[in-house]
Amino acid sequence: MTTDPNTEPRGGDTDPRDAAPQFVLPLVLRIERTAPPSRTDALETTARAVLTILSDDRSLGEGEWAAAVRDWQDARIRKVVRRARGAEWRRAGALPGITVTGTRPSDPAEVRVFPPVPLDGWPKDLARLQVSGTELAEPEPPAPPAPSVPVLWLNPHLEMSAGKACAQAGHGAQLAWWDLPDAERKAWREAGFPLAARVASPAAWQSLLAGGLPVVQDAGFTEIAPGSATVVADHPALRA
Repeated sequence: MTTDPNTEPRGGDTDPRDAAPQFVLPLVLRIERTAPPSRTDALETTARAVLTILSDDRSLGEGEWAAAVRDWQDARIRKVVRRARGAEWRRAGALPGITVTGTRPSDPAEVRVFPPVPLDGWPKDLARLQVSGTELAEPEPPAPPAPSVPVLWLNPHLEMSAGKACAQAGHGAQLAWWDLPDAERKAWREAGFPLAARVASPAAWQSLLAGGLPVVQDAGFTEIAPGSATVVADHPALRA
């Protein structure tokens, strides 16, 4: 089972990742006043955005983003989801990055992901965006995911803002990506990273935690207690 290396060290333990320069993966969620995305579509699109930048040629080998991505993954995989609309979104879109669009038929989510930046070195047009208090509605309950689709199961016992939950979904997708064999990674990428994000039932959550799947444990910097299990990444290829 893989756990999220974003977890804060406890009990006086030290971790070499904390000695490395700390980076963050910026993600910007488009939220227009008149056409906000649904919460589930935002979660799923954020997770797909993380997978998209991880697998992009610019992030691999000698690509232009590869050094930043390596430095970020060598430390703690922090992600921050901010929100933008109108001119803010257009300015964010002018910066190097990738925009990923959701799958909802109407008002799909849009998330732009950027190469990692130093923790205190955000580009000006991203640093000014709001980060806290993002809330999104769920117009109708999402359908049960198909058995063949990877699912990011959220902890039913935690309350998280939409922005926080999006970041946790991104962590879960990344842990699944790390654990997959190369052939499964390739297949997932070629299929366009299909996935679902759902809140687990309390009974199912306990079974998921015990199932040997990747588990996200939050560092506790915002909203929830350190070490809280937030997401279990249930990819069919990782099931025991």
